[in-house]
Amino acid sequence: MGTFISTQVRTKHGILEGVDSGNYLVFKGVPYAKPPVGELRFQAPQEPECWEGVRKAVRFGNRAVQDLPDADNPFTGRYAKEFYSDPEFIPEMSEDCLYLNIWVPKREDRELSGFPVAFWIHGGGFGGGYSSEMEFDGAAFCEKGVILVTVEYRVNAFGFLAHPWLTEENEDHVSGNYGILDQIAALRWVHEHIAVFGGDPENITVFGQSAGSMSTQVLVSTAETEGLIAKAVMQSGLSCKEEILATPTLEEEEEYGKLFVELTGAKNPEELRSLSVEEIQEARRKFDAKMLETGDGLVMVPNVDGKLLKQSVKETWKCGKLRKIPYMLGVVTDDLGAVPEEVAKKETGILMEECKRWADSCEKLGTLVYLYHFAHELPGDDWGAFHSAELWYMFGTYGRCWRPMGTEDQCLSEQMVTYWTNFMKTGDPGCADGERWEAYTRENPVVKRF
Repeated sequence: MGTFISTQVRTKHGILEGVDSGNYLVFKGVPYAKPPVGELRFQAPQEPECWEGVRKAVRFGNRAVQDLPDADNPFTGRYAKEFYSDPEFIPEMSEDCLYLNIWVPKREDRELSGFPVAFWIHGGGFGGGYSSEMEFDGAAFCEKGVILVTVEYRVNAFGFLAHPWLTEENEDHVSGNYGILDQIAALRWVHEHIAVFGGDPENITVFGQSAGSMSTQVLVSTAETEGLIAKAVMQSGLSCKEEILATPTLEEEEEYGKLFVELTGAKNPEELRSLSVEEIQEARRKFDAKMLETGDGLVMVPNVDGKLLKQSVKETWKCGKLRKIPYMLGVVTDDLGAVPEEVAKKETGILMEECKRWADSCEKLGTLVYLYHFAHELPGDDWGAFHSAELWYMFGTYGRCWRPMGTEDQCLSEQMVTYWTNFMKTGDPGCADGERWEAYTRENPVVKRF
């Protein structure tokens, strides 16, 4: 049995003071790395500076530099309305963005080893999204005795620009992947410090959705996270189908990087780092428009650089080199609505097929895997079960949504929160409302339907 954690905790960098929210404590805007500005732009994250006195951890940190979804765009407009309509949940934007947020249960039934920890990586196509979006919150997890951590990481060019200049100056001769390195730095920070928040550093579940799911795959595929991850959840984003998202080589990403840098007008790395945020943003908008014209799609993404990744994620699981830990993975009915229509028509159901292939690899390794399909159609319009729809439910934040959520939605949310937090505790989603979720095997190919 444990005792309540104080609103003040001492980390190796200094004392943090969070907020007592009744049933849980929350620490917002916790720095896990130095601000990646000036000379640190397009560099791996560096350990944060120490501070004196008490640092107030009461406000979310800055969101990474990005453009929010355009409310007038036929496709992105739905997401602007769904997740980005409340100014309270839209923090300031800045390159100084490497912060995380921690929700801690106030419960006396904590095991001596500490509460299990859920480490959340947001989606956004590696070009947007942030850790304090209105659908993310740790209250429901805390009620179940699980700590939630959400992490901000660099996106778009700031997080994934590869270029020969940057490769040449790097001691490992790599570039890009800064956003993934941010995630790893945050994960290491959590592993080192979560015990003072009442958490168990040996029971960390990394989970993410869309690009966050793809990031999770990278994290379980690299030796850089050895010993840091106990379990993984991948929602709507297995990066195994090249029409959806490939894992390019460093050289391929450098070619895209040359085009991007040409659009900035920079003549050397020094000029590139001296550009204003808006100058880089403007070049990025032009670059994205060109990629849309050529049909290249998402290109500023994690790359196979020979250090972080020795081979693509797909090759990793095809070769049976998966991290031997429990997995949960699944899809939403209209996930493929997030890719070009011709791809969606051609590849209907492909994400679930990829999930099953991953599950087959897990079975060969002798590790458990649980599959799901979220098909619940949300009330209020005809969007149905759209990409990201499950987030309101598995975080228990449906009450923040504009939709007329009812008893059915409340019950579904309670069920999903229970399954997710059970998995984070033990690696087995167990039972919710009397329904047991069984592991997927080739002999018993169970796919839990929500």
